[in-house]
Formats: sequence, structure tokens, C-alpha cells
Amino acid sequence: MGLGSDMYRQQILDHYKNPRNYGELEDPTFTHVGENPMCGDEIRMDVRLDDDEETIERVAFSGDGCAISQASASMLSSELQGKTVDELLEMDRDDVVELLGVDISPMRIKCAVLAEKVAQDGAEIYFGELEKTQTTTED
Repeated sequence: MGLGSDMYRQQILDHYKNPRNYGELEDPTFTHVGENPMCGDEIRMDVRLDDDEETIERVAFSGDGCAISQASASMLSSELQGKTVDELLEMDRDDVVELLGVDISPMRIKCAVLAEKVAQDGAEIYFGELEKTQTTTED
């Protein structure tokens, strides 16, 4: 492990201890909740779209979980602002791992991608592309 890995580890800890965009939005366009029962992670993602219904104006998250899930939600909440819904829906696990900047073990990948999956499912439910469910489950 090089110096770069240590820097990313510090970044993850910083986002875990000082999460960005933590809380709930007033008047979100959509809200969705997800959980990872294996780890106990729970995340709620609030997303407000711009008037064009295509551009993500604001994102907030709340919940509780391990450092990886919470740091990932914090980083993703900042990363998504200004992007389009299509860009959100095109994201995959590699994008989240790249955002985190460290290799994630197979046991922790579900923690890392939980926020992404919750935001994607919330968008798909909002636009009628996915049947409404109470909770996204990564297990």
C-alpha cells in the first residue's frame, strides 16, 4: 500500500466523521430508503431535481452504518449534484469504487454501493420504471 492509499483512507474517514449533505431535504422530488442487512447499514437518499426534471439540483442523505457506507453516501451526495438523472442511472459499482479511491473487498462492496443503488432505485420509482418498494435491500 502506497502513500496514495493512505490519503484515500483518510478521505473516507473524513467523510465518515464529517459527512457532507447529511440530513433531509425540504420538498425533495423523491426519497428512497435502503438497507444492507448483512452489515446493518441503512441509508435514506433525498433528491431534488431542477425544474427540467433531468438535472439533480440537490442531494441529502441520512442513516447509519459502517464507515464505508456512510463515506460513500457522503461522497456520492456531493458527486451527484449537477449531474443528470441519466448519469446517475448509468453509474455502476466501478464508479463508486473509483470515487472512494481504494480497493473494496467483496464483503464490503455492498456497503460501498448501497447509496448509489438507493438513489438509482428512487429515480426509477419516481419515473415509473421500477415498481414502488418500501426499501432497497443489498444482500
